[in-house]
Amino acid sequence: MLLHGYMFTSDVWRSIGLLEYLEKQKIPFIALDMPYGAKSKCSPHTRNPDKNVNVVYEAVHGVFGKVKPIIVGASLGGYIALKYSVRHPVRGLLLIAPVHVFEDELLSKYGEWSFPVYIIYGTKDDVVSIDSMKKLASLIKKSKLIIYEDAKHPAYLTYPERFRDDVLNLYHEIQSID
Repeated sequence: MLLHGYMFTSDVWRSIGLLEYLEKQKIPFIALDMPYGAKSKCSPHTRNPDKNVNVVYEAVHGVFGKVKPIIVGASLGGYIALKYSVRHPVRGLLLIAPVHVFEDELLSKYGEWSFPVYIIYGTKDDVVSIDSMKKLASLIKKSKLIIYEDAKHPAYLTYPERFRDDVLNLYHEIQSID
């Protein structure tokens, strides 16, 4: 499941070549415009996290049934991925500079997670701090903080090839566990 950031739509994944890459690798995915997106054309628009978590749940289970997804979430999408993971089982997360990571509901669950979590951070991010990403990584047992030098908040835009490789690495790590 691919969750874009607030200022993007699902087209961002196509623009960096991720969708084509996943198709070539025969990895199933869902990339939809989320109701929280400023540019999303879906209706109704809402930034309510609970409603957005429900959209993800309905999409995943409507397409894949009762499988546990791997969720890729950027910024606000990362926050929704975290909230989803508190309420529903997942196989893993790849988070790009997620926001709102220290809410009580989230903090109470991080220590219980046993699935892999990759956290990507760009050193020129002006939305979240490296200290908050380091703290987040320290709270999640199987997390890996990945630093993209000279990348801004949407770090995958600066290094699309590296990002695609990180997505594939997480996928293979999870496949080796299953």
